[in-house]
Amino acid sequence: MVRMTASPGRRVLLAAPRGYCAGVDRAVIAVERALEQYGAPVYVRHEIVHNKYVVQTLEKKGAIFVERTEEVPPGNIVMFSAHGVAPTVHEEAKRGRLATIDATCPLVTKVHKEAVRFADEDFDILLIGHEGHEEVIGTSGEAPDHIQLVDGPADVAKVEVRDPSRVVWLSQTTLSVDETMETVDALKERFPQLVSPPSDDICYATQNRQLAVKQMGAEADLVIVVGSRNSSNSKRLVEVAKLAGAQEAYLVDFADEIDEAWLEGVSTVGVTSGASVPEVLVEQVLEWLSGRGFEDVEIVKAAEESITFSLPKELRRDLRAEAAELGPDATGDN
Repeated sequence: MVRMTASPGRRVLLAAPRGYCAGVDRAVIAVERALEQYGAPVYVRHEIVHNKYVVQTLEKKGAIFVERTEEVPPGNIVMFSAHGVAPTVHEEAKRGRLATIDATCPLVTKVHKEAVRFADEDFDILLIGHEGHEEVIGTSGEAPDHIQLVDGPADVAKVEVRDPSRVVWLSQTTLSVDETMETVDALKERFPQLVSPPSDDICYATQNRQLAVKQMGAEADLVIVVGSRNSSNSKRLVEVAKLAGAQEAYLVDFADEIDEAWLEGVSTVGVTSGASVPEVLVEQVLEWLSGRGFEDVEIVKAAEESITFSLPKELRRDLRAEAAELGPDATGDN
């Protein structure tokens, strides 16, 4: 734990690392680069990342977010979000005559490839994750006949497998590490021969942010997590903070959502942000707290991060020309 010196009294514990992970940074830059190279509109299937501010900012630049591939007119460019999509979505885009950019986080792609490999080896795959989350939908779509969802320890009793000696677990990348391992332990009690993935599926950034919050939460009276309510990793940070000892923890998109009543009797506030949150939003929270007497900031450093991912390879092509060739004018369709 690395700290900056602070004077006694009201203080802020600021988690490090926090905010953008490499996969989110890659996805957001990919949308910006596509708009620069090809001009608006660039369609994005689902929110590129789960953050309200990021989505609104990109919309102002010309991105159009859609829920279904069929909403994109033929002859346009569509980008797949950092959460990944099922193979059927790629097929929908091809049928819809769309040029595509795949901004799936490489760590999510790793889980997809694991699912395909274990399905090819005829394993039953137990995917630990939250029902309805885009990442879970995308991973499940890689091998729907082999994958069943396990949404926490309570789901373990319902699991049915064909052969207990050929069962493997995989997980959504943005889960709570502790809760995931609790689910894995329960699965191992039922299936002692359960196989683990070759490497941890929960992403490095999720783990590092949770570790910083654990260190911070033990001392904080209140923890403020900056992030959107549809962000799985941000919601997990709230849970981790409470389990670590924080008296209260809240999730906010913006500083003006903070309730001054939360500060009553509070001397130490912890601040962190989810992996899809730009730093400007954290700075606004710190400014808001400073205006209420929380001027001293201590850094709680849990890990160093230096991972970066290259941008999607499709950005090296003239996708606007490719899209035009695929569109209705080029084919004679209406």
